Amino acid sequence: MTKKTIRLLMPQWQGGNNPNYSFGAELLAWLAPDNEQPLIHVPVQAYKGTPLENENGMNGRKQLLEQLEAAQHIIDAHKPDRIVMFGGDCLVEQAPFAYLNERYGGKLGLIWIDAHSDLVRYVGYDNGHTLPLGNLLGEGDEEFAKHVKIPLKPENVFIAGLAAPTEQESEVISEAFQRLDIAPVESDTEMIQRLGIKTAGTKELTNSTESIREWIKESGIKHLAIHLDLDVLDPKAFRSLLFANPEAPYNFSPAGTMQMPQLLNLIKELSEETDVVGLGITEHMPWDSINLKNLLGEIPILIS
Repeated sequence: MTKKTIRLLMPQWQGGNNPNYSFGAELLAWLAPDNEQPLIHVPVQAYKGTPLENENGMNGRKQLLEQLEAAQHIIDAHKPDRIVMFGGDCLVEQAPFAYLNERYGGKLGLIWIDAHSDLVRYVGYDNGHTLPLGNLLGEGDEEFAKHVKIPLKPENVFIAGLAAPTEQESEVISEAFQRLDIAPVESDTEMIQRLGIKTAGTKELTNSTESIREWIKESGIKHLAIHLDLDVLDPKAFRSLLFANPEAPYNFSPAGTMQMPQLLNLIKELSEETDVVGLGITEHMPWDSINLKNLLGEIPILIS
């Protein structure tokens, strides 16, 4: 029987508090190969020049909740077997992956390919994109977590490509946090240990992906969702990332180190090992295209 697959384009920017995520999502969906899968737009409130309000410890909380519910309504209306999500900030993953876990009886496997865990809240850095995996596990932010009817099982989650900061990066991050009075409610390392979530860094996965294959076998993963935050890639090799901003370096977390061939091989291996029913691609920040788009938007003959 043919499985029903839908594609969602959710150009959400509020979770990262950066309007450029919207254009990154739209370009990502345009770049993806065409097929017969319908592309459905999730309505997102466009940036209109007004800064987001901090609402109970989260920037743009109301807009983010409204957009989460819009994505849920669309998914529930279509009742797909598989979902592809083009984002946007990482918080766009909550609705599709929560649905898929329900769809597959609470037994969904989730591989979080990301340089960062997205598990915990950082007080003072009140952006929702630090919390999607925490929300999916029934942790994270209480108001968002309650939208997850069946939380994912921690043993069914694997974080791949998690970046450990170098000594120099640790000093820079620590200085930035101290300067802006930022602190985690619970460190991601502490939560990973408390919940027993399996992880592997990029270097370990370069040598072997056996740890992931063993996890799939031991956990009995039959259906798998893949979260791909492009930040897992090395910004020296792939420039369309938040970390590769040519004008202002991003110093609040370590950059990824994965190379494109390694990432592709990992996703292909996962697709051979089990049934991939979800794929989310997030945090595309194409600086050259963004800057060119802004330039074209100021040329008189193009706008008159």
